[in-house]
Amino acid sequence: MGADLAPLELAGRLVLALGLAAFIGLAFEEVYKREDRSAPGGVRTFPMLALSGAMLYLIEPHQALAFVVGLIALAFWLHASLRNAPTGPGTTTLMIPASNLVAYVLGPVALTQPPWLVVAVSVTAVLLLGEREQLHGLIRVVPQDELLTAGKFLILVGIILPLVPNEPLLAATPLTPYHVWLAVVAVCTLSYISYLMQKYAPVRNATLVPAILGGIYSSTATTVVLARRQREAAVARPDLAAGIVTATAMMYLRLEIIIAVFNLRFAWALAPAMGTLFAIAAALAMYEWRRSAKRQSDWSVQFPAIHPLQIPAAMIFAGIFVVISVVSTAIRDMFGQTGVLTLAALIGVTDIDPFVINIAQGGVTGLPISALCATILIAAASNNIAKGVYALGFGGEFSRRPALTLFILAILGFAAAAVYVLPWT
Repeated sequence: MGADLAPLELAGRLVLALGLAAFIGLAFEEVYKREDRSAPGGVRTFPMLALSGAMLYLIEPHQALAFVVGLIALAFWLHASLRNAPTGPGTTTLMIPASNLVAYVLGPVALTQPPWLVVAVSVTAVLLLGEREQLHGLIRVVPQDELLTAGKFLILVGIILPLVPNEPLLAATPLTPYHVWLAVVAVCTLSYISYLMQKYAPVRNATLVPAILGGIYSSTATTVVLARRQREAAVARPDLAAGIVTATAMMYLRLEIIIAVFNLRFAWALAPAMGTLFAIAAALAMYEWRRSAKRQSDWSVQFPAIHPLQIPAAMIFAGIFVVISVVSTAIRDMFGQTGVLTLAALIGVTDIDPFVINIAQGGVTGLPISALCATILIAAASNNIAKGVYALGFGGEFSRRPALTLFILAILGFAAAAVYVLPWT
C-alpha cells in the first residue's frame, strides 16, 4: 500500500511516523535515560528507526525482505548494546528492546494502516512507559483472586462463546446452545461490572450508591439486605427505604438493557412502559431520600460482592435457562398466550433474568410482540410483589413504606401489561 500512495499523502504519513516516534522517544528518555544515558534508544534514535523501517519497507513492499533484514540487524545491535551495557536495575528490562522495536515498525505501520491505528499504538506505548510505577503498583492493589476472576470472565466470553454451536439441539425449543451461552455471558457481564463497582467504588457508607449497584446485580438480594438493616436500626429509616425502591428502579433499567442486547425491536416496543415505571420508581425513591434527615448513613450498607462467574454457577444458570425455554414453549403450545402470561406471573417470584432473556431471544414463538411485552411486565410486577413480601418478612414493621411502594409498582406493572394485551390496544 505504501508504494501506491500519492506523494503528498506519503510525505504526510512519514511526518506522522517521525513525530510519533519522537513522542515515544521523549517518554523513553524520561524513564530510562534520566540517570543512565547508555540505554539504547531515545528522542533521536526512535525517529531514525521509524524512518529506516519505512524506507526499507518501501524498497520491496511485497515480501518486505529488506525490512526483515533491517529487523534482524536491529536485533543484533540491541543484543550487543545491552550485553555491553553496565548492569543496573533498568538494564535488564525488556521494555528497552520492545520500545526500539515499536519505533522501527512504526514507519511501515504508518504507511500501510489508518492513521488512527498509528496514533493509538504510539499513545499506548507512551502510557506504558510513563505509568511504570503506577502499573507496577497494581500488583499490590489488585489481589490474585481478582486476576483469576478476570480470567474466568475471559474464558466465558472469549473462549467458550465462539466455540459453542449455533444449531438447535432440542425440538422442544428453537434456542441454540450459542443462544444459551450468550445469555450466560450477558448476565455475567452486567453482574461482573456491578461486582467490580461494589468492591472498588469510593462511596461505601452511603445508601443510594450501593443500592444502585446492588440493583444492577439483583434487586431481590438488595431488598433483603436493606430490609435487614431496617430491622437492625429498629426505626423506619427513609434512606434505607429509598435504597429498596432504587434497587427496583434499576431492575427496570437492567431488564431493558438485557432485552436490547438480544432484540432491539422488542426493547423499543417495551421502552415506553419500562421507561415510565423506571421514572416513577426513581421519583418515589427520591421522595423517600428527601425525607431522610441525614444524607450519609451511620450504618455501613454493604452488599456481598458475589458474582456468577464461577463455571458451576454459569452452568446452573444455563440449565435453568434451557428448562424455562422448554417449559415456556410447552405451555404456549398447550394453553396459548394466556398460559405464557400465567407462567410469567409464577416465575416472577423467583429469578426472572433467565425467563426474560428466553423471551428476548425468541424462546417463545408465535406470540405478537405486544403479548411478549406484557409477559415481561407481568414477570417484573410479580417479582415486585415477592420483594415487597421479603421486605416485610426481613424488615418487619419498619419496612412497611418501601413494601407498600413495591406493591404500588407491581399494580402499575400489571396495568401496563393490560394496556399491551387488551383489545383496544
